Amino acid sequence: MSLVAIVAALLLEQWRPVGGFKAYSELLARWAGWLEHSFNGGEGRHGAIAWLLAVVPALVLSIAAYYLLLAANPLLAIAFNIGTLYLTLGFRQFSHYFTDLQLALRAGDLDRARELIGAWRGEPAQQRTREEVIRLAIEEALVASHRHVFGVLFWFLLLPGPSGAILYRLALYLHRRWQANGTFGRFAGRVSRVLEWPAVRLTAASFAVVGDFEDAAYCWRTQARDWSDPDAGVVLAAGAGALGVRLGMPLTSIEGVEVRPELGLGEIADSPTLDSVVGLVWRALVLWLFVLVVLTLASVF
Repeated sequence: MSLVAIVAALLLEQWRPVGGFKAYSELLARWAGWLEHSFNGGEGRHGAIAWLLAVVPALVLSIAAYYLLLAANPLLAIAFNIGTLYLTLGFRQFSHYFTDLQLALRAGDLDRARELIGAWRGEPAQQRTREEVIRLAIEEALVASHRHVFGVLFWFLLLPGPSGAILYRLALYLHRRWQANGTFGRFAGRVSRVLEWPAVRLTAASFAVVGDFEDAAYCWRTQARDWSDPDAGVVLAAGAGALGVRLGMPLTSIEGVEVRPELGLGEIADSPTLDSVVGLVWRALVLWLFVLVVLTLASVF
């Protein structure tokens, strides 16, 4: 049942990305904004209460709806899983940036590539060199593939019905939205880190299996902790090692030089590496589906 839902949701999301449904995103933003406005009294417990009000009802309703539909007709439960996964996955939300960046770099249009990476990261990028644009694009793609695909699938498979996918997506969204609010956003950050801990390691392990295993494992073990975001560092270090390229490293900025640790081994990332990233992500996804098929067949027989 889970395998069917995952494959169907991925195909549906490729056909019509959920990013096109602005009403869905706006509704979620308004709800999070109202909770922040109503409960942010400058204390950590206020953030915890707001988080619980945002997430727990959604989880309870999703689990109740799933089991009610399952009792009525298993096909309805599968359709419910497909619809929820479709809304929580975001493969195409980041792949269109990546594809456009590839096309711009192949055409030699560095200004367009800078514009795209700036829009993707939400920061000025007119000072970026070609090499830096490529490195940043790879880093964004690896982290986005985890947060929009593998992390969602991990928690979907772990919890009943579609509740895991809802929990993961809401937790990351609230952490990102409230992280600048000091103590109010502290609880959301803690929950996000708890959910990410097993998920990033499974994503990193997948990259290692379908890429250069030894280098991925070495970089994961020795470099991930040096990244500013340790969870993203696990994915980036393993991904860089699996690809056999170097990521991270200093960046030129308007203020001067942004110091960042080096991740990975081997050559400096260049345009061909962008194609390798696409292959790595797809191979990892196929690996997940293959393992799920094996487990499904084992449970049947």
